[in-house]
Formats: sequence, C-alpha cells, structure tokens
Amino acid sequence: MDRDDLNTKRIVTVFGGTGFLGRRTVKRLLERGFTVRAASRHPARVGPVFSSAARMPEAVEADILDASSIGSAIAGSQAVVNAVSLYVEQGVQTFERVHVKAAADLAAASRDSEVDQFIQISGIGSDPQSDSNYISARGRGEVAVANAFPGAFIVRPAVMTGPDDAFLTTIVKLIRLLPVYPLFGDGGTRLQPVYVADIAEAVSRLIDGQIHKGSSIFEFGGPRIYTYKELLQEIAQQVDTHVRLMPVPFAVWSALAGVAELLPAAPITRNQIELMRHDNVAAIDTPGLKELDIEPRGVDEVIGLIKQRA
Repeated sequence: MDRDDLNTKRIVTVFGGTGFLGRRTVKRLLERGFTVRAASRHPARVGPVFSSAARMPEAVEADILDASSIGSAIAGSQAVVNAVSLYVEQGVQTFERVHVKAAADLAAASRDSEVDQFIQISGIGSDPQSDSNYISARGRGEVAVANAFPGAFIVRPAVMTGPDDAFLTTIVKLIRLLPVYPLFGDGGTRLQPVYVADIAEAVSRLIDGQIHKGSSIFEFGGPRIYTYKELLQEIAQQVDTHVRLMPVPFAVWSALAGVAELLPAAPITRNQIELMRHDNVAAIDTPGLKELDIEPRGVDEVIGLIKQRA
C-alpha cells in the first residue's frame, strides 16, 4: 500500500496511548473516524484498555526510547501525538532521555516520514531555565520538538483531573479520611484544574483541522482558578464534609518526598513538590480551549464522577 492509500485512512499514531490522557485521546480520535494506532512497548495491554470501546485502535509495538522502532509505527500517519510522560526517574528512564531526546527523536522521525502534524503534550510552567530537572526537561523538550518538527503543536495542560486521576481522586479520599489536611506551604499556589477529557477533545480538534491560525502553543485550563486552599475547601463542600487545614513548609514536604522516593512506588516526589511551588494557570495571551470552541467542565463535575466510582 503506498502513502496516498494510507492517507485516505486518516491514520493517527499516539505514543502513550494507554495512559491517562493518551487513552482518552485515542478514544476521541476513533469517535471522529480516524484510524488510530496506540504505540506501546506492551501492545498486549491495548486490548484490555479499550475493551469497552465501540471501535478498537491498532496495537503497535514501539518504544519511544528506541529510535529504530519508531519508523514502522508512524509510517503513513497523518498525525503523531506524543503523550508519553515520566514523573519519577528510574534507570535509563530519565527526564532528559524521555522528555528531551526521545521527544526530539520522535518529532524528527515524523518529519522525515512526511507526517502532517505533530503534537507534543507538555505542561503549563515548563521552563528550560528552571532549577527543577523535571520542569527544565519539559521545557527543553518543547524546544527540541519545535526545532525537529517546525510547526509542531505544543499542548500545555494545567493539572489534569478525572475519575481515575492521581490528583483530585486522592484529595477526595484523604479529605474524607484525615482529621487535619496538610497544605503545601500556606496553600496560596494558584491552580486551574482541567478535565482530562476536555484536553483529549482539544487534541482531536487540532488534528481534525480546528486550529487557531498562527498559533503553535496552546495552554489549557479549567473554568475556574483556585488557590490550593480554596480548592480543598471546594472539594470538602462537594463531598459534604468539613476539612481542617494545616500549613506545612515546602522544606518539610521536600524532605518527606526525598524519603518517599526510596519506596518502590513513591506516593509523592520532590518534582511534584517543586511543581506546587509555582502557579499552574493558563496564560491569558496564549490560545486555549475557548479558541477551539470547548466549554471546559469544572471540578464539581469531576468530583461527581469520582463519587459515582466510589
């Protein structure tokens, strides 16, 4: 089959297609009629993840860390989405390797394969000059992708929420459980939580041609900005409980996270603590969900979904 025949199928390859955002992006693209490849080191996992979907993606074995495995996965694709992310470094899986080199390799391979669109999932606050290895790597990854694939879309979500997330779901459980809830610092960090399904919809619209002319960077936030303290109070109200809040200095959090990172599955990391030191709010001068005609859903709706699953 030649390239023109492949293009009539509107193929999109999603790396990280079984992850928190990736699997929702795959599902939304399938609903839009695209042929979707979920690229993974463990393709056998693709079937169970999408077992309830009306249509199934193609399970493709590929490792973003192995440049030699990328070519066949993206061959004939109209678009490639990099939704691979790393929060804790382990062995060869370092922030530099995953967020910078692998992202650049995938973008370059997509360019060489004449892919039309490349979408890099990053995050609000990514900064090449940051003292945080994680935040710096995300920022340098954006630069590397833009250099390797001119015109690539850089998507920066605020903290993403969903009924199976590691953020809002955890807070709901702990607020119900703990007599006193610890704040990060004084709880003044500003957050703009965004529903993960809204990000998946945004990515699908970018691929489907609903673009904001002249823009390659998008920042997606939810409908309301909270301080961390206000967010906890809102969650407590939504789950009909009372919460007592206690400020905890960031230095204490960093020390605790350093110890937690020694565990097999760290419940919190120093990089997560570093992220909570900075506001996580979409820039007003950068296009976002509004420019893609998406009305973002609020924290209350997501909490409702979490309560249904409880």
